Amino acid sequence: MRIGNATLPDGTTADVEVEDGTITAVGDLGGEYDVDATGKLLFPGAIDAHVHFRQPGYGHKETWETGSQSAAAGGVTTVVDQPNTSPPTTTGDAFDQKAAFADQSIVDWGINGGVTEDWDPESLFARPLFALGEVFLADSTGDMGIEADLFAEAVELAGQHDVTVTVHAEDADLFDESATERDDADAWSAYRAAEAEAAAVERACEVGAEFETDIHIAHTSTPEGVDAAAAAGATCEVTPHHLFLSRDDLPELGTFGRMNPPLRSEERREAVFERVADGTVDIVATDHAPHTREEKDASIWDAPSGVPGVETMVPLLLEEARKGTLSYERVRDLVAANPAAIFDLPEKGRIQEGMDADLALYDTDEPRAIRGEDLHSNCGWTPFEGKQGVFPEWTMLRGEVVWDAEDGFGEAAGQNVRE
Repeated sequence: MRIGNATLPDGTTADVEVEDGTITAVGDLGGEYDVDATGKLLFPGAIDAHVHFRQPGYGHKETWETGSQSAAAGGVTTVVDQPNTSPPTTTGDAFDQKAAFADQSIVDWGINGGVTEDWDPESLFARPLFALGEVFLADSTGDMGIEADLFAEAVELAGQHDVTVTVHAEDADLFDESATERDDADAWSAYRAAEAEAAAVERACEVGAEFETDIHIAHTSTPEGVDAAAAAGATCEVTPHHLFLSRDDLPELGTFGRMNPPLRSEERREAVFERVADGTVDIVATDHAPHTREEKDASIWDAPSGVPGVETMVPLLLEEARKGTLSYERVRDLVAANPAAIFDLPEKGRIQEGMDADLALYDTDEPRAIRGEDLHSNCGWTPFEGKQGVFPEWTMLRGEVVWDAEDGFGEAAGQNVRE
């Protein structure tokens, strides 16, 4: 298969040849081609290093089938699932159970192992883990928080097995208990104070350095947290919701804007965006955490935390590139090249000879409004309702089209990237 006259993220025009799932040539190849990509952007498939596809245990929120379809429709070809399912992915048996559900995925996948008081590291590390995460003293999920000694033990064991630890960095000791007397939409952000993030980042990085274990900070939401990670030599991610939404949006979002970490001030959001643009932030990942409308339609203290995002990440970032606030190369690095490098996926993340033919084709002249009813997650809503995004015409996994805007989805062909 040959894709002709495509515009690549660096602005050059090239033909791309694909054989047996691999990119075999890139350049001015001449001759005939199967796909005319003149005037369109050919992008490497994105890697979302932080999703919650909810199975096993919570398939009414999302399934591996619907979650992976949502990913493919947004140009994402690899996802990494987090451990807070039921049962949590803290044992080898639980890993195997989740992997059986992941066989329904139409995109490639990895599974993060979790750490609890009753985890089984011997059986867990015997499995092809992507990483440990999201792990820390603070608790993003209701039942996955751990004490300092256990965190240190997990980091030490991960280092011995050459496994990265993905950290949820909030120090619950610094939460503002006075905010619990409020019931407005901003109370959650007031409660989980911004100061709690940088302190936890620093502590996590100190433990990582002690055991020479790679630390990756999940969903960094403050400029102070980003800077603390960078100063310590850790990698970090920022989510689209922390990049494009702030506490100013909470009057409209209500409890649909509750997540962990919470939305921050507009001033902090702008500062985080600056760090995404200038290269301080390593990657963008979604923390795709869907809940049903009925579940989110509760009080600020009873609504579950989390928002969907796997389908809208790349479209939102490409719209920023289209407007000129980010370059297309920077978007490529944030969602493809850097995640591949950080998490040791040498055959993914770039359009080069020898790489997996994970590709997506975009017409950057045709952005459209994001509507929850048009997306493919089980939950059926989005916090980005009405914002503009550039969506793919088609998405390809190892040379096979898994999403076509006209013809729909392909077959489940996703594989564990660690096998």
